[in-house]
Amino acid sequence: MNKKDLRSLSLDELKNAAEDCGEKTYRGSQVYEWLHKRCADGLDEMTNVPKSFRNRISEDYELYDLEVIKVLRDEEDGTCKFLLKTVDDNVIESVLMKYEHGFSACISSQVGCRMGCSFCASTIGGRIRDLTAGEMAEQIYAMQKSENVRISNIVVMGTGEPFDNYDSFVRFYEIITGKEGQNISGRNITVSTCGIVEKIRELADRHFALTLAISLHAPYDELRKKIMPVANRYSIEEIMDACDYFFERTGRRVTFEYSLISEVNDSRECAERLAKLLKGKNSHVNLIPVNPVKERDYKRSGQENISAFKKLLEKNGINVTIRRGMGKNIDAACGQLRRSYIKGEL
Repeated sequence: MNKKDLRSLSLDELKNAAEDCGEKTYRGSQVYEWLHKRCADGLDEMTNVPKSFRNRISEDYELYDLEVIKVLRDEEDGTCKFLLKTVDDNVIESVLMKYEHGFSACISSQVGCRMGCSFCASTIGGRIRDLTAGEMAEQIYAMQKSENVRISNIVVMGTGEPFDNYDSFVRFYEIITGKEGQNISGRNITVSTCGIVEKIRELADRHFALTLAISLHAPYDELRKKIMPVANRYSIEEIMDACDYFFERTGRRVTFEYSLISEVNDSRECAERLAKLLKGKNSHVNLIPVNPVKERDYKRSGQENISAFKKLLEKNGINVTIRRGMGKNIDAACGQLRRSYIKGEL
């Protein structure tokens, strides 16, 4: 990785690169189309681009291709989990999910994660490095080519904290929604954060038409600090203020993710406190029965507790759903496949 990632360049940057090489700006547009509409794997595929230009840009840039090294398929619901190798021999994972409305992808934003959430496999081993915007987009392209499908919805909820890699995420969003590339609607993109307050506010000021999801997982600070170290830096009050600002600036309701962990955060008291916290807000709660992780002691809440938690929220006027479990037969929770690969279990 001695050179910059060519896929991470914006359309304007590629046009400028063409001019710097003595070419017309439309040559940059051609390269961009090959990268993000035709999803080319290499410069040699760009047959309508002069070889002299291809050779020139290859002096400063390279393609950070991802190699598909493992695909696990859940025959029950059609979910596919991909293990992908980066150009510097790190591994990341992505998930392709089939719904009635089409195909949805869950992608990673970092190699590893440093947030330290105690119920998540992604953070075991910490963060190795950030992914480039091009590598985030390449996850989409690799899965589409592997399965010969068109992805219409994206959730940036895989390994990593997207707002810990904020600039790359913003660049990825602009690339993947651009009409010159995949032209995926911003309304079909969700980004999940554990609550990096200043970045929530920065994102709000960009007026992107995406969905913001907050990994909340506890209704009060003392409990949240026990399971999410980030809570020692940002209080729930600060996060809620930032979410209010996001709604004011964008008009987009905020989703709050809440992983239900048996005998940790699934009590009636927790449900009541969550209902009080969100009362009157234009929001949605996504209840997630936690996926057990080998390295953790946490257990999934029982169905009776899950139903009771949901009913109490609904009784208080909170919009709530229970996330449909996808890929439960293939360890599709964040970080599990990558972790198995690193440990030599695959």
